[in-house]
Amino acid sequence: MKPFLFHTAAPILLAALALAAGPLSPAQGPPAIKPRELVRRAVANEIKNDNQSMKYMFQQRKVTPSGSQTRLMVQTRDAMVGMVVANNDQPLNQEQRRAEYGRIERFLSQPDELERKHKLELESAERVTRILKAMPDAFLYEYDGTEGGRPGVGKPGDRLLRLKFRPNPSYDPPTRVEQVLVGMQGVVLIDAQKQHIARIDGTLFKEVGFGWGILGHLDQGGHFQVDQADISDDSWAISRMDLAFTGKILLFKSINIKSTETYSDFRPVPADLTFAQGIQLLKKEQAALAQNQLPSGNK
Repeated sequence: MKPFLFHTAAPILLAALALAAGPLSPAQGPPAIKPRELVRRAVANEIKNDNQSMKYMFQQRKVTPSGSQTRLMVQTRDAMVGMVVANNDQPLNQEQRRAEYGRIERFLSQPDELERKHKLELESAERVTRILKAMPDAFLYEYDGTEGGRPGVGKPGDRLLRLKFRPNPSYDPPTRVEQVLVGMQGVVLIDAQKQHIARIDGTLFKEVGFGWGILGHLDQGGHFQVDQADISDDSWAISRMDLAFTGKILLFKSINIKSTETYSDFRPVPADLTFAQGIQLLKKEQAALAQNQLPSGNK
């Protein structure tokens, strides 16, 4: 499900308080597997996990300098359905709810728009997959200790391997999608036993151009952090995403991305859920949330 969650920020990929990472003890020592191979296996497992048919309903809260917005989200066989339920942590009033219902229900009467939405999600998913596939070759890795899993990062109590990464000088990005990787360094946390990525934390240590600098660039100092968690039965999903990037597109249009998104309350839904059924499911969930927010005397 990760490509769908990433689509609002793709192709720039990649918290709970981090526990301090200590050095590997002599008794543990570095794992026998080379770090690059560990990353390769984890990436392959992430892509395999995304191709599975399990779908979820969940809550997304996005915070930007202009405020916060909370949405109920559900994956369907047609496309993702997202319904705004609160702005700046204040529930929508009746008029706002009607407008939100009209916004998402228009896809039912405009199948071309629904197909376009589905196509855009697939394209974003493909960009994310390209970034993931590039990770083993785009960077050089070295072991840097261990951390414990905690809520929102892996699974509480599980051991996570910490790897530092920096650009591989011999890597040649095949397209502009992967070009952002040549100026990035940071840390990745991997659950080696379950072969999942629990965190990617990356920073641009130099300006990175895309489209040979003609289409634009991202400024030095840009940062992202993506956390994943085991949500149930070894099903992993993104729990948090922090993005902070500035730059320019086409040399004159400024890029200024600063946001924190958290994802919670994951619940499985039928794999064959239609877009129309997804809307009804979110309406029912929204009504339940609104009822719970009423003072006890008004229920």
